[in-house]
Amino acid sequence: MGSSVQVASAPLSIKTKLNRQQINGFWAAWSGWLMDGMDSVIYALVLTPAMKQLLPMSGIQSTASNIALYGSILFALFLVGWGLSFLWGPIADRFGRSKSLMLTILVYAVFTCLSGFAHNIWELAIFRTLAGIGIGGEWSMAGTFVAESWPEDRRKMGAGYLQTGYYAGFFVAAALNYTIGASFGWRAMFFVGIVPALVSFWVLASVKEPEKFTKVIQKTKNHQPLSKIFTPEYRKRTLINSLLLTVAIIGLWAGSVYEPTAIIQLATKTGMKGLAPVHMSSYGTAILSIGTILGCILLVPLAEKIGRKKALAVYFAVMIVSIILSFGWAFYLPHGLAPFMIILFFLGFGGGNFAMFSLWLPEQYPTDRRASAFAFTTSIGRFVGAIVTFIIGSLVHQMGTLGIPVALTSIAFLIGILIIPAAKETRGDSLPE
Repeated sequence: MGSSVQVASAPLSIKTKLNRQQINGFWAAWSGWLMDGMDSVIYALVLTPAMKQLLPMSGIQSTASNIALYGSILFALFLVGWGLSFLWGPIADRFGRSKSLMLTILVYAVFTCLSGFAHNIWELAIFRTLAGIGIGGEWSMAGTFVAESWPEDRRKMGAGYLQTGYYAGFFVAAALNYTIGASFGWRAMFFVGIVPALVSFWVLASVKEPEKFTKVIQKTKNHQPLSKIFTPEYRKRTLINSLLLTVAIIGLWAGSVYEPTAIIQLATKTGMKGLAPVHMSSYGTAILSIGTILGCILLVPLAEKIGRKKALAVYFAVMIVSIILSFGWAFYLPHGLAPFMIILFFLGFGGGNFAMFSLWLPEQYPTDRRASAFAFTTSIGRFVGAIVTFIIGSLVHQMGTLGIPVALTSIAFLIGILIIPAAKETRGDSLPE
């Protein structure tokens, strides 16, 4: 069951026509991924105005350093919630992909909406932590669902397309911030976040479980999928995958979380006033998302041409250079707004490395433990990411600048490049049964 069949690396041209179930299931998963990206960036975009209002209501002064510190604490708690989402994996391996995906979306929708009602930072922290549990589960559930429901000759590009949903959410969040956020405030941003969740939930209600899953689960008597990913055959790859995801999480999240704040500071330095800096941060987020969507789409052909490991190393290298140039160089220029905005595109492109895991992880595990492996490896790094995020917030607080602390996260990608050779190459492998 754990072995995969070696096949010639198939061309990426379309061969098998998708049926209605596969199309509906994909768009429901894509919409869920979109809302995940939208929610994550909403917090980054509303960080400053939300903290300015909630900190005094919590008995804390709303100074720039306190905004950075407590904003980082709340984001770290969000990552803890995301880390706890590994619990969805065994649920999906036992009860089904589409059902579990619906539950993750429901959890996300409820607590994202409640975030808009927070009266102090402690209530917001609770709601964001619980929303993180739903959001984190959605990635692994959606990735597993699409991998198993799409035909083999379209599965690989399906993984790349799926990941674009997350970064399309960046673009939507930027548009909402430019319009609704600027006009109605940060609370309205969380209220709007429930809309795509409800749409996705409604579509999934009519989607059946993937045939690959139903066939295997009927034959499986020992339902302990979490322990199965640590058997001698899978222990090493589970550890390596977890480390690589941790690297991706540390680097990308630091950049995406602080990007709007960095742009607001740079825009203010140029003399922009009123809503102009907020609008500029929306433009920056849109640029970041466009770059990442392109990175996701181009990653799959590259991974098919040179292999999963080499392709991931290329993307990690792009992240190293772009993080250093944006936060370590452009941020400190007298007129750094323009070069910072340009480099954001490449930072986004490198962030497309997350699409690799939607493609790569399902290829490394059989059906009876695939969701558990996906959920565990994509979630466990959130705990480390939470610690690093807190450290970055503390450094920003102590140093009085966010550029250098964020630039230091490039070190994580250097470590990732050193880890990649130990990973399992699956180019040319079909999805294990």
